[in-house]
Amino acid sequence: MDPVIGLDVAKGESQVQAFLARKQPFGKTFKFKHDTRGLRDFFMFYKELELHADSNPVIVFESTGHYHEPVLQYLEERRIVYYLVNPVVSYETKKSSLRKVKSDPADAKHLCEMYYKEDLVAYQRKSVQTMNLRNLCRQHDSLTRNYVQLKLQFQTILDQIFPEYKGVYSNLYAPLSLKTLLLYPTSHEVLKVPSDELAKEMGGLGGKRSNGWFYEKALKLKQAAERNPFKKTLYDSHLITLKMYIQMLLQQRDFLNALEQEIDKLATEFEEYEILTSIPGIGTKIAANLISEIGDVTQFSHPKKLVAYAGLDPRVYQSGKFTASINRITKRGSTKLRQTLYTAVQCGLTNNRNIRIREYYDKKRSEGKPHKVAIIACANKLWHWIYAILKHKQMYNP
Repeated sequence: MDPVIGLDVAKGESQVQAFLARKQPFGKTFKFKHDTRGLRDFFMFYKELELHADSNPVIVFESTGHYHEPVLQYLEERRIVYYLVNPVVSYETKKSSLRKVKSDPADAKHLCEMYYKEDLVAYQRKSVQTMNLRNLCRQHDSLTRNYVQLKLQFQTILDQIFPEYKGVYSNLYAPLSLKTLLLYPTSHEVLKVPSDELAKEMGGLGGKRSNGWFYEKALKLKQAAERNPFKKTLYDSHLITLKMYIQMLLQQRDFLNALEQEIDKLATEFEEYEILTSIPGIGTKIAANLISEIGDVTQFSHPKKLVAYAGLDPRVYQSGKFTASINRITKRGSTKLRQTLYTAVQCGLTNNRNIRIREYYDKKRSEGKPHKVAIIACANKLWHWIYAILKHKQMYNP
C-alpha cells in the first residue's frame, strides 16, 4: 500500500483526509487544532493509518505563509516524510478538474490525489542557521518597506510646517538632520536664536564636523527659515505628528543598522558567502539573500531546476502547429529570489562591474530584445553561473 494524508492548512487548524492507496480513502475527514492536544490527536490518527497500511504514510500540505509552521515543526521533530506543495501548482491542477468544488475536505482530498498523480519531491528543510539568516533578511526587507512609507508620511507633514528645510542638509534623513529638526521644528524657533548659538546647538547633536561647518549650516537654516511660508504652524497636531515621525525614523534606522550587522555576521559563517561575493556586483546583502533563499544547492540536480525554483523558466505555449514566439517567465518560484537576482544583474551592469554580464546584456539588446527581457536573460545566465560555482565550490572566474 501507499498511504498518504492530505492536510488543508488554515489559520490555527487543518482539515485531514487520508488514503490507504489510490481511490481507497481511510476513515472520515476531520479537523484538528494547531495546539498540543490537536497535534497529538493527529499523530494518533497517523499511527492508526500506519498500522492498517503496514507502511509509513506521507503527509501532503500546501505552503501557507506561517500557518503551516506548527505542523511542519511537529513532523520534523518526529522525522515524518512530508511534501510541501506550492499553492500555485495545487491551484493549476484543480483547474483541470471538470467539477468545481471548493471546501476544506475537498482540498485535502485533492492534495492526496496530487500525490498519486504528480511527481512530487519530498521537502528538504533548510538548516537552522539558514532559516535564521532567511528570517533576518526578510525582516530587514519588511522594515525597509515600512521605513520608505514612513519617509513619505514624514515628507507630507514637513511640507505643511517647514518645506524649505529640505535644502539645509544634503541628506534629509541623516540623524543630524532629523535631530536638528526635532530641536527646531518651525521657522519661528529658528529665527529667534542667534546664528552662533544655533551652530553650537547643532554641533552638540553629534557629527564629526568643524565649528565652521556647523556655522555655515546654521546660516543656511536661517535662510531657509526666512524663505519658509509658514513662520508658525496653526495646528499643534502637526508639530506632534512631525516629532513622532522623526523619532520613529531614528528608531527604524537603528533597527535596520542592527539587523544589517546581524545579517553580515551570520552570512560570513557560510562557506558559500565568499564564493558568491567573488562575482562582481554581488555584495554582502545580495549574497546573504541568495544563501538564505537557496539553502543547499545540492538539492537541485540540474541548473534548470534552480531556474524553475526562482520562477525564471519560460511559460511555453504550443498548440498543434502553432508555437508562441513570445513567452513570459512563469514567476512560480520565490519572488524574493527573483528580486535578488534582478538586483544582482543591475549591480553587475552598473559601471560595467561584471564584464560578462555587460557583454551578454549588450548581445541581447543588439538582437532587438527590450531592456527587461535582456535583464531577465542575464538573470538566467547569472543563475547558471551561481549554480556551477556553488556546486563545485569554486570562486568565480570571468
